[in-house]
Amino acid sequence: MPLSEHEQRLFDQIERSLAEDPKFASAVRASDPRFHARRRLLIAAFVIVLGLALVVYGTVDQNTPLGVAGFVVMLGAAAFAMQSRRRSQAPDLKSVGGTATRRTRSSRKSGGFLERLEDRWRQRPEGHR
Repeated sequence: MPLSEHEQRLFDQIERSLAEDPKFASAVRASDPRFHARRRLLIAAFVIVLGLALVVYGTVDQNTPLGVAGFVVMLGAAAFAMQSRRRSQAPDLKSVGGTATRRTRSSRKSGGFLERLEDRWRQRPEGHR
């Protein structure tokens, strides 16, 4: 449903006033989990590159423990990046029958691929049979 012209003007005015308030913008950014996850992803990427440099240097210098340490650093940073990526994705809000339920990893069924397909089949709109 599109906004009326008056509502659109009010919305634009509110948006401009909020954009001009740096204190509000920093407060919103500080509470945004996606901002922190993005920062953790950048740190993890830097550490992966650092670990790769250690692996290459350990190989060139024929220092096996240094190469293994570089690989372990890369592996840990990649795991950290994957965890940060999962956190950056906001949980879905699913509206069913007028109520909103939050889907999280713990509330998912552990039945597997076929059960998820069956659930989707049961939840499809009635007109698509």
